[in-house]
Amino acid sequence: MQQFDYVIVGAGSAGSALASRLTESGKYTALLLEAGGSDRTFWVQMPLGYGKVFHDPSVNWRYTTEPDPNLDNQRSYWPRGKVLGGSSSINAMVWVRGHPNDYAEWGAAAPGWGWDEVAPVFHRMEDWDGPANPTRGTGGPQAVHDVKDEVHPLTRSYLEAAEQAGIATNPDYNAANMEGAACYQISSRGGIRASAARSYLWPAKKRRNLDIQTRAHVTRILFDGTRAVGVEYRQNGQTRTAHAHAEVILCGGAINSPQLLQLSGIGPSAVLQNHGIEVLSESPNVGRNLQDHLGSDIYYRATVPTLNQELRPMLGKLRAGLRYILTRKGPLSLSLNQGGGFVRLDPEAPGPDLQLYFSPVSYTRAPVGVRPLMNPDPFRGFLMGFSPCKPTSTGYLQIRSPDPMAAPELHPNYLDTEYDRAMMLKGIHLMRRIARSPALQSVIESEMTPGADITSDDQIAAYIRQKAWTVFHQCSTCRMGRDAGVSVVDARLRVHGIQGLRVADASIFPTIPTGNTNAPAIMVGERASDLILQDAKG
Repeated sequence: MQQFDYVIVGAGSAGSALASRLTESGKYTALLLEAGGSDRTFWVQMPLGYGKVFHDPSVNWRYTTEPDPNLDNQRSYWPRGKVLGGSSSINAMVWVRGHPNDYAEWGAAAPGWGWDEVAPVFHRMEDWDGPANPTRGTGGPQAVHDVKDEVHPLTRSYLEAAEQAGIATNPDYNAANMEGAACYQISSRGGIRASAARSYLWPAKKRRNLDIQTRAHVTRILFDGTRAVGVEYRQNGQTRTAHAHAEVILCGGAINSPQLLQLSGIGPSAVLQNHGIEVLSESPNVGRNLQDHLGSDIYYRATVPTLNQELRPMLGKLRAGLRYILTRKGPLSLSLNQGGGFVRLDPEAPGPDLQLYFSPVSYTRAPVGVRPLMNPDPFRGFLMGFSPCKPTSTGYLQIRSPDPMAAPELHPNYLDTEYDRAMMLKGIHLMRRIARSPALQSVIESEMTPGADITSDDQIAAYIRQKAWTVFHQCSTCRMGRDAGVSVVDARLRVHGIQGLRVADASIFPTIPTGNTNAPAIMVGERASDLILQDAKG
């Protein structure tokens, strides 16, 4: 049995940050176990390469939900990173801290997680290359890139149209004010993806007190009574064990952390007993309270060139590829969603209630089960979309088998509340209002979907049920809180009723943040290191 102070399960967004911080003093040893492999591949490191790895099983868990009655019984495809860096290695890189009200919600559920506590953590994480601002960090491990001088001309048209529709341009939505239309900041440096692995693990990999093991799939947590003492994992066809003198910390993300807890006997007793798993601790909220952002969009045919003309033809692909290889610039160095922003439709809302997306390229989403290359459409087109920031519908996940290699059941339960359904309708109406502004109206040939003939709320609602998509922000399945009756971990991320075991990843979010979830997930890893090191000092 291998012996370490800390065993960390999952080298994703939070796990990478946590492993780096726990070992930087040299005082403690840590084993970091990642089920996936190396992130040192071209398609991971190139920012726009996420279109290539969107269905790649070598770096992607490729989860599929159960049929959702609220989406006409369709399944949703949930890519999640199975690689060093986790989903930060395959995501769209959009960097959003969230709104202070998000953390007011967190602090109410778990003291110590309010904006005043987490803002300094975001600050120390960042290496922001945009205009100097006292709220933005520089010199931190995590690169954050300001893209506004590199976006496609059509993205500038979008910003102008939004302004004409009454939505002012915000030069930095991660600073004091979040609201407004914007170019999205991304986690990259020098045209290369700045995943959590590249930012935190690459500089730490030579430390003698940090052991990083890949292709190491953890199958269960080991206990002495109700104290976690290690883990069992499979690697290269062999079953191995590792012992933690201090703690085991789960950083598997919103799907894998609750799955591992259930496989190890911590979860809803009925679920565990149904699969013949002995109940170590009845914890009914493990896998519950699943939240996600659900989006919808409108396809437009354009009268002017879009990125389709640059990235669809083979010659265009070659030119873009050559430009990227030689200069690390061009569309391959950016994200598809170059623009977007945040708006507050309800004046009584405590923060933005709708996130906007603008992509100067269009592509057709394939049905679940089809594995296409994400290829631009053959015509001039672009996409404008949105997602409600604070959805109120919740779903759940649970193991479908005691086999740790079997994917769990995923029940998103989208659009289950009247609030969520109403916000989706409002989103379509806002997209059309922006599209009617002169700056975009002058470049739009036609609305392709849902189409100009889809006008009533009933028709729009039917379109949304058929075409809505996940924004890949699953969270809250091991949520944090003081009350063990409604949460899984306490404010110090310790699993209720268990000793020596914590969870530190997006699963602990008490509520879903406003915007993309990668920055908050990395922040959780950073904040967890503070708490663990404080407790280690006694």
